[in-house]
Amino acid sequence: MKSLFCLCLIFVTSLAAKDKMNVLFISADDLNCDIGPYGNTQVKTPNLDRLARMGTVFDRAYCQQPLCGPSRASIMSGLRPNTLGVWTLNSKLRGRIPNLVTMGEFFQKQGYYSGRVGKIYHYGNPTYIGTNGNDDEQTWTERFNPKGIDRTQEENIIRYPGGKTGKKGGLGISMAWWDPVSKDNEHTDGLVADRAIKMIEANKDKPFFIAAGFFNPHCPYVAPKKYFDMYDINDIELQELEEAKQELADVPAMAIQRDAGQRWPYFYKGLTRDEAKQCKLAYYATVSFIDAQVGRIFEALEKNNLMDKTIIVFWSDHGYFLGEKGLWFKRKAFERSARAPLLIAAPGLSKGQVCKSPVELLDIYPTLVEATGFQIPSELEGVSLSPLLKNAQTKWTKPAITQIHHGADKQGYSIRTKKWRYTEWNKGQAGKELYNHETDPEETINLATNPEHTQIVAQLSTELQKFSSSYIPGPQKAKKGKKNKKK
Repeated sequence: MKSLFCLCLIFVTSLAAKDKMNVLFISADDLNCDIGPYGNTQVKTPNLDRLARMGTVFDRAYCQQPLCGPSRASIMSGLRPNTLGVWTLNSKLRGRIPNLVTMGEFFQKQGYYSGRVGKIYHYGNPTYIGTNGNDDEQTWTERFNPKGIDRTQEENIIRYPGGKTGKKGGLGISMAWWDPVSKDNEHTDGLVADRAIKMIEANKDKPFFIAAGFFNPHCPYVAPKKYFDMYDINDIELQELEEAKQELADVPAMAIQRDAGQRWPYFYKGLTRDEAKQCKLAYYATVSFIDAQVGRIFEALEKNNLMDKTIIVFWSDHGYFLGEKGLWFKRKAFERSARAPLLIAAPGLSKGQVCKSPVELLDIYPTLVEATGFQIPSELEGVSLSPLLKNAQTKWTKPAITQIHHGADKQGYSIRTKKWRYTEWNKGQAGKELYNHETDPEETINLATNPEHTQIVAQLSTELQKFSSSYIPGPQKAKKGKKNKKK
């Protein structure tokens, strides 16, 4: 009788495991919306195009801070940077709330395998490739840190201005590229895909939360030559600099303080327009490279009959400038920097739809919790996107908030509604910005001081103060509570 009971228990447990939906959580680093699902026909992303057909493209998804460390900490914790006290690359995830439950940790508690390969939390790129970087051990059951030639042979990377090679280090913020004749899995991101496939195969008979974090297209822009060959330098366009300069004429100084003076245009004095075009081409090449790796992971799901049992999320930590307004990189409150790709496909939900409502990357955590059938933790600050996954036309009024942290005395907060982007610097004392996205999607005319828009400025300012008032500078004492132990 006891044996029969044990057999029944095993059978019921097995059924419960099979009924749980898996989560495949794929990220790219510094990827903007220059990809097929967002209407860009120049950049070749057939596998992301396929994912778009499988689910929902969130056309207006916004990061909570356009910097790798704070954005990724916010995504994985479901909390805003001000709540976490994470504003810089070196801020500690659990410094203020040691007992927080991260996304991967939540799924572990539900009996899932939680595995990571590559970059999910912040890593200095390429310096920390092959290490745990600023990872959070409690999040994972298992974690892997591959290292390819983009790290081991970085002396071959061409650096601009000047096109020099033979040097190591200093590539974390750089205009640099390399197109070796190489195999995909000689590169870190190819190895990330290799390991993700092995993780899927090893855990196919149990519920899993598998996170595959690609380092591209973060600089330096390195990929096998065949991906560079997909693009012609004559087809690469850059905005005329005189036009770009005019667009910045009515912008508060704090909005572009990292790029002012000798850092404009393209962030480096002496960098030529042709060099900038080559870097843009290289960026696109790395995007196509990671798209190919995404396709390989999809093949692994299909091979193991897991497509109908897996929720797929593809995201980037923030957007990225590629010469627009003469700017490069991130850390801006403009749309180009705050907006990020977010694609979600889930069995049984709508396919091939585009959601135009503003959403936040903060919303991913509660969305996945609800989509897998669990109760959303009350402490999470995002909301579930499940209604929009079912019907992208669902009425949605929640705005998206993005903040900028240049220092304790240099703060920017930006609110994005369907029609407007409004930004305040130091609560408006260092300037304001207002853009009408129905008529000015490139944010070329700042309407903040226009008397005709006094009412909308006041309205959005009141809404924004709910978030800007929560900033508490300086080190914080940890909240009381026992630190969760990894089971």
